Amino acid sequence: MNHSRSPCPDEPDIHLTIQLSTVRMDFVACLTAALVFVCDVTARRPGTVTVEFSHRAGLSRLPNERLYLQP
Repeated sequence: MNHSRSPCPDEPDIHLTIQLSTVRMDFVACLTAALVFVCDVTARRPGTVTVEFSHRAGLSRLPNERLYLQP
């Protein structure tokens, strides 16, 4: 598991659950990256993303999280 630091330590971390067909993935991301990621997924890819504010301990950070810091 990747427990690296947030690229935006002043923001809360958000739990993202991504469901693509039969594959489920859970990650944590800073608020900004989570919001941009959700917009990107819903606009371009089939699947769903659930956002939770709990159960973040032990989750890996969203891969390439820094790429989602700007829309």
